[in-house]
Parts: sequence; structure tokens; C-alpha cells
Amino acid sequence: MSDITNTNAVSYLDTKEAAAFVRLSPRTLERMRVEGAGPKFLKAGRGIRSRVLYREEDLRTWVEAITYGSTSEYGTK
Repeated sequence: MSDITNTNAVSYLDTKEAAAFVRLSPRTLERMRVEGAGPKFLKAGRGIRSRVLYREEDLRTWVEAITYGSTSEYGTK
């Protein structure tokens, strides 16, 4: 059997893992989801109890979008 590594594989993180990835608390990510202020997320399943997942790529994109060069830039995005 050959050992094949898929370099195009998408990595999905749950809320706790995603929060650690962006160094926020899980509650902060939950609040941001409600407010529409956080990173994109997916719902795996139907209903309000379905699992929330984040793509690593979406987390990186979100962090890059809120990157500032100085404190005077903050609040302009």
C-alpha cells in the first residue's frame, strides 16, 4: 500500500480548536457568530444543536482581514 499525502485536504476545527488557533476564548467566538463579527463557519448537520466547524483557511483569512499597521487604523475597517 502506498502512503499518499493529500496536500489539498481541508482541515476543520471545532469551536474550541478554532478559538485556540486564533487565541480567543470559545465564548468569544460564539458571541462573534451571533453578532456576525467573527470568521466564517459551517454547520455540520441540521438544527440548532448541529456542530459548528471552522476551516483553517477561513480563520487565516479573517485574521489577515483584521490586521492593522498602527493603532490609528483600528476602527476604520
